[in-house]
Amino acid sequence: MSKPEQPAHTGSGAFFERRYWVDVQHARQPAAELLDHIKCHLPDFSPDLLAEFEKSKGAAHCLSVGDEFGVKILGPWNGDVRVTDIGADYFELATLESHPEAGRICFSLKPHATLPDTLRFEIHSKARSRDGLVAFTYDTLGFGKKVQQQTWETFCQRVADYSGGLLLGPVQVETIRQDESGTEITHDA
Repeated sequence: MSKPEQPAHTGSGAFFERRYWVDVQHARQPAAELLDHIKCHLPDFSPDLLAEFEKSKGAAHCLSVGDEFGVKILGPWNGDVRVTDIGADYFELATLESHPEAGRICFSLKPHATLPDTLRFEIHSKARSRDGLVAFTYDTLGFGKKVQQQTWETFCQRVADYSGGLLLGPVQVETIRQDESGTEITHDA
């Protein structure tokens, strides 16, 4: 039986909205084709030493809504995620009970808003820690944050490399931290 989803409101501590993105010009394939490849090879883009994805529910091929992955995460906690939504230019994962975070993460690939022949790959998460211990380790000690940031920066870099296009600068990272009432505490870009 599948574990229930673990939405952000069930977690503990501050809410974090994070964005990681990379812009690539002159990719070898159109955005839809590149995103389809990511959907069909998700584990290949994540660094195994930091976060190893292994499909635990669903067909062996590309992503479908309802598919689940076990994620072996560097450190004391592993977790599970479920594919909750798939669109033409994105897919979304939700954390499941026992994952260190409570929330959702969306992966999207779209034409850049202003630059011609440029794609933007973005990972956008809205989550908070599962409980007080995870919040302390992640936010106070900073260990989890470093692992997570390195995981998603590497994922973005691997997408850029696979695209065969010209990388327009390093992976960008933005973090907005909010208290439990939703008031912004910090904004790091």
